[in-house]
Amino acid sequence: MMKKVDRYAVHFYFFLWEGRTISDLFINEQIRDKEVRVIGENGEQLGIMSSREAMRLAEEAGVDLVKIAPTAKPPVCKIVDYGKFKYEQTRKEKEAKKKQKTVEIKEIRLSPNIDTNDLNTKINAARKFIGKGDRVKITLRFRGREMAHMNNSKHILDDIAEALADIAVVDKAPKVEGRSMTMFLAEKR
Repeated sequence: MMKKVDRYAVHFYFFLWEGRTISDLFINEQIRDKEVRVIGENGEQLGIMSSREAMRLAEEAGVDLVKIAPTAKPPVCKIVDYGKFKYEQTRKEKEAKKKQKTVEIKEIRLSPNIDTNDLNTKINAARKFIGKGDRVKITLRFRGREMAHMNNSKHILDDIAEALADIAVVDKAPKVEGRSMTMFLAEKR
């Protein structure tokens, strides 16, 4: 009599493999390549050898064989303590995230019949955003009959770019998109 297999249990097996997700690194017996390039514990090149021989060297040293570059020809494996290696990798990723700077896009909306004082207020707001390191999207929105005079209103965006020329550069030139004209400004490098 055949044993009935629960389809969910089979499905689960494909996503978890001995308690690890498939995206994790291959270690020890999971390495199935014939030949691998081996790096020692201290970072020295031990050369190209069979995976069995590399496993033997790792067992003699009392540590693990970890495949660190699976796409290389031949794959690169390192003789290292897996727990310590994994800990150092996660610490490096956290450090990289800390140093990473996210740039936000702030939007300033205008209408074509804006007064000069209101325009100056918007320019000061854009200056503050650019000073913080954010990109600024300036949108000139048209309603109703204003659509017929879109080309005459381009000078407003040009005036803003000129007023902020000391700290910003035009990242994307003014462009018409539907009922609005947009321009992007970024911090000068």
